Amino acid sequence: MERWSGRVAVVTGASAGIGEAITQELVKKGLKVVGLARRVDRVEALKNSLKSATGKLYPLKCDVSKESEVREAFKWIKTNVGGVDILVNNAGVASFSNLIDGPTELWRKIFDLNVLGLSVCTKEALQSMKESGVDDGHIIHINSVVGHKPPSNVGIAMYSASKHAVTALTEGLRRELVKQNSKIRVSSVSPGAVRTEIAEASAFPKEAFESLGNMPYLNSKDIADAVIYVLGTPPHVQIHELTIKPIGEMF
Repeated sequence: MERWSGRVAVVTGASAGIGEAITQELVKKGLKVVGLARRVDRVEALKNSLKSATGKLYPLKCDVSKESEVREAFKWIKTNVGGVDILVNNAGVASFSNLIDGPTELWRKIFDLNVLGLSVCTKEALQSMKESGVDDGHIIHINSVVGHKPPSNVGIAMYSASKHAVTALTEGLRRELVKQNSKIRVSSVSPGAVRTEIAEASAFPKEAFESLGNMPYLNSKDIADAVIYVLGTPPHVQIHELTIKPIGEMF
């Protein structure tokens, strides 16, 4: 990770869970990290807890599902921090909804954030890399195991579809970068069950949690460690897909 010290990373959804853990580890590794989040006060609190770290955290309010806010955020980054070297697309939402009668607004929210928001952030980061002459940058998508198989439960099909889109976008971008003879890498990190706030914030019914019983979970730090591993591989090595499951996971 030494080659990344002092360089600029952008992490979306940095206010809690996986995004918070990734942000924290990158700052500890000496990077200048811009943490994008709607709840920017929580990123400010994280900044205060990292005062002794070798890197620096820049909290920035941004709703990734809104293209205008993403463009403004990357303008701010260019002016105040410099060109982007790393983008971690972590922001995401998982709403429980049926395909037969599920509310359209929930479906739109999922795709606006998980697919379009991710894609707009990627486009802006790549443009930043191009403008600043960065040819060894890295794009990391926080995907999911549900993005690699058919939906295992009723109510998660739309979320699963959004993560299948992330899988396709990862390979699509890899091929575009290869065609341009670029050394920029793109990786998908696909966790199994992680103990975060996303489930509670996603309108999953109580019985859905009860049916899971004592299912094993990963911690957010486990995913942050995986991101550090992916970034730390030699420049000629691309971790295209990294799947992480807790021991004993049944799906």
